[in-house]
Amino acid sequence: MSLKNIITPKLIICMLMMIATTTVKAQDIQPTWWFGISGAANFNFYDGTTQRLNNSLIAPTAFHKGNGVKLYGSALVEYRPGRIWGAMLNVAYDGRGGKFDGVIAPCNCPADLSTNMSYLAIEPSLRFGFKSSNLYFFAGPRVGFNFQKDFSYTQLKQPNTDSELSSTRKTLLSGQVGVGYEIPISSATSVTKWSLSPFVSYHPYFGQDPRSIESWSMTTVRAGVAVKFGKSSKTVAKDNTPAVAYPDVAFSVRAPKAAPVKRQVSETLPLLNYVFFNEGSAAIPSRYVMLTKDQATGFKEEQLQNQQSADTAGRSARQMEVYHNVLNIVGDRMRANPSAKIFLSGASANGPVEGEAMAVAVKDYMVNTFGIEASRIKVQGRTKPLIPSEQPGGTKELALLRSGDRRVDIESASPELLMEVGGDMMKPVQINTVQADPLDSHLVFNVAGGKSLLRSWNVDVTDASGMVQHYGPFKDDQASVAGSTILGSNPEGDYKISLIGETKEGLPIRKETNVHLVNQAEIIENGFRYSILFNFDKSKTIASYEKFLTNVVSPLITDGSTVIIHGHTDIIGEEMYNQKLSDSRAQETQKIIKRALASTGKNNVKFETVGFGEDLSRSPFENSLPEERFYNRTVIIDIAVLK
Repeated sequence: MSLKNIITPKLIICMLMMIATTTVKAQDIQPTWWFGISGAANFNFYDGTTQRLNNSLIAPTAFHKGNGVKLYGSALVEYRPGRIWGAMLNVAYDGRGGKFDGVIAPCNCPADLSTNMSYLAIEPSLRFGFKSSNLYFFAGPRVGFNFQKDFSYTQLKQPNTDSELSSTRKTLLSGQVGVGYEIPISSATSVTKWSLSPFVSYHPYFGQDPRSIESWSMTTVRAGVAVKFGKSSKTVAKDNTPAVAYPDVAFSVRAPKAAPVKRQVSETLPLLNYVFFNEGSAAIPSRYVMLTKDQATGFKEEQLQNQQSADTAGRSARQMEVYHNVLNIVGDRMRANPSAKIFLSGASANGPVEGEAMAVAVKDYMVNTFGIEASRIKVQGRTKPLIPSEQPGGTKELALLRSGDRRVDIESASPELLMEVGGDMMKPVQINTVQADPLDSHLVFNVAGGKSLLRSWNVDVTDASGMVQHYGPFKDDQASVAGSTILGSNPEGDYKISLIGETKEGLPIRKETNVHLVNQAEIIENGFRYSILFNFDKSKTIASYEKFLTNVVSPLITDGSTVIIHGHTDIIGEEMYNQKLSDSRAQETQKIIKRALASTGKNNVKFETVGFGEDLSRSPFENSLPEERFYNRTVIIDIAVLK
């Protein structure tokens, strides 16, 4: 199918009608003068007859039809005194070259002709717009000054000819008609406006005979985009001007009664019963803590309880350091429980032999370093682990999935080693630490429709003296800022919280509320943190944690407590899907805990539940190592027991 059969005037008319049916309300304050550049593709169609190429070459067979795609680029200026009428001027490089359909010369020899006709084009146009739409039409003359007229003629059984066409018109006067659509890309409150404007124009063959001989004519369809900017002579209203109402966007702020800087936390850290191996090696990776035999003699799991980290609200090197002691923890537990046995299942995509070699490396460490009887440890090699991340038919992010499947699984029927909760997992490690900047000390900004209805939004926080702190831009339905960040060194303060945004229609929006904050600098005792982990892409396993959440977690929650539940995922998979998955995990966790509390008469508990998906700024860990990605598939439960 030829290019001309695809792009026809009828198709262009259909495109214009489709665009015309899409109308939105534009910004009210617009510049009078706009400047910019544009880039486009010229779809050129040839008709007529061309045979005498120049005074020294007449093709034995005439050429008639052809087509081609060439570049168009312009500098532009627009005058818009109002939204209806205006004027446009483009000064452009205008490529009108193409290739004629091949012909057969009398010698039964195929012949081809291509041209490279280029012009300096001046295109003034009238512009017609609408009050309630960003759609506009334009029409006007085109004056083209030819500066390139090359051709290339090839014919079998004779040398190729590259030269210039003779009898070429130096100036062409033709016309165009087109349609465009303005897409504002600057803030509604900005004085300098920026706009992105896709456009389509049609250039009929009238006046487009490039030569003064023969009957060759051209028709062109142009499609491209322009970038424009202009400076408005008006400014957006100050803060005391009534905000534009937009009823579909609801704004609320959850502010803590007090903003604790630190909290003493007793954390129950689930311990992955996996040891991950590097590709191409059956040796235990160096990131795992490997002790000498003498060091192992004095090692106790309790030594890890008081490991400290600067911040447990974000990525925690402390937790990962505890996990990287997993072999030492297992060795210590087996040494303390002589009847306990383990089964090591090594998995490698390279085959069961390498998988077994990985399992043997773990066994040798237990035997040689901790003195565990070899008969208490059995090994097996597999191609896939017992619970693989990579599923049959999967095609995306296989490298990350496979690195998580290259591991040794530690299994045991001994309750001193593993516990039955959400599937087999290592008995958790208890850690005492100081939690810096806990999530319940944050101001949480909730904007219903922030992602679907707004392009972006910002938050201004103004104190009693008029000092303003700016946060953003944000694009989701929720964002947060630490209360201690807003308060700084102030013990307390009253603040005006202003939402400043722009709807996707280009309308400014502003909503306000007030909060009172108190900076509670002392450490609050009796905080608890629990984490539950999930296999790849699984949310339904929440049900298997119900006994753990009901019998272990819920009894620690007292009336008046605040429970922060936040769900996370790793970076594998689609961002939107991961967001929904983390929301589902967090909400299901809250339902189980709330139901358990209600059964014991505890009804005065405040919940803050949110899913962060794969948000890198919120994820507990990095995503470089497979164990980090596994730990990011989590729901974390923070219990703040205030005095």
